[in-house]
Amino acid sequence: MYFLFNSNKMFFLFILFFSTMISISANSWFGCWIGLEINLLSFIPLISNSNNLLSSEASLKYFLTQSIASMNFLFSILIKMTLMKNFEMNNFIIIMINSSLLMKMGSAPFHFWFPNISEGLSWFNNFILMTWQKITPMILLSYYLNMNFLYIIIMLNVMVGAIGGLNQTSLRKIMAFSSINNLGWMIFSIIISENLWMFYFIMYSFLISIMFFLFYMLNAFFINQLFINNMKIMIKMNLLINFLSLGGLPPFMGFLPKWIILNFLMINKFYLLTFIMLMSSLITIFFYIRIIYSSFLFNYFKMKWFKIYLKNNFLNLINFFSLISIMGMIFSTFLFM
Repeated sequence: MYFLFNSNKMFFLFILFFSTMISISANSWFGCWIGLEINLLSFIPLISNSNNLLSSEASLKYFLTQSIASMNFLFSILIKMTLMKNFEMNNFIIIMINSSLLMKMGSAPFHFWFPNISEGLSWFNNFILMTWQKITPMILLSYYLNMNFLYIIIMLNVMVGAIGGLNQTSLRKIMAFSSINNLGWMIFSIIISENLWMFYFIMYSFLISIMFFLFYMLNAFFINQLFINNMKIMIKMNLLINFLSLGGLPPFMGFLPKWIILNFLMINKFYLLTFIMLMSSLITIFFYIRIIYSSFLFNYFKMKWFKIYLKNNFLNLINFFSLISIMGMIFSTFLFM
């Protein structure tokens, strides 16, 4: 039964991958919509679990929100086909298509479902939700842009992602709001260039994969678990490096894609957008540092008998990747000199 369960999961993961390929290689909007629907129907069996009420609730919420977004998308493309010669309606149709795609990826102001659903998922399913599930809507968004509308969306994303994560104690909700914040940077990167978006997306996926693996190994879901448990100093150092890299602090690798975007913003004189994006990054770094500060400095004497030792070969690999995160930024500065 265990093998059968795993084989079923692998089958749905393959369909998930296949559906993304259908959407991004489709010749028509209708083909893109079919790919999105297959994607939805393959992700729900991955996240639903009859033994866990939270995951069952999350799968139902995900189905309802994604169905609404799919209906809006289908309605928009049908209007586009029927009113193709009416140029007055063109901007309205673009905004409708953009809005439905933004809702699919969990972007502000359509983000209300995203933190609640992430709270009911495992770390692996959260990783898929925050990385792979954003690929199709992001690429479809790049086909049909309303620039003025997207500038407002970018500002909302970075502000909501920064302020929303401040009062959270759940690590899954903190990572969800962090994902919303990074989505603002990703949308702007895809406006500049698809190659830059791909670079930012790979960097973001790499950083949160390390974070999620550590949380999975520690079985940690809330902030207090990180400082009540006595962890080895190397695990705490990994958390520190990867949190600061995810926030975009300059000595770390995560700053490089943000640096490229900030250069573009300054060259093109988007001063207000630059200020908002920088301030939001500072707020995200603040609540990352708050977590690390607690885990480093708080000491619980009652837990001295309980020491966590993670014996896993992947930890050595994570230590190596964390070292790359520090050294990589130093070497990458030579490219811009």
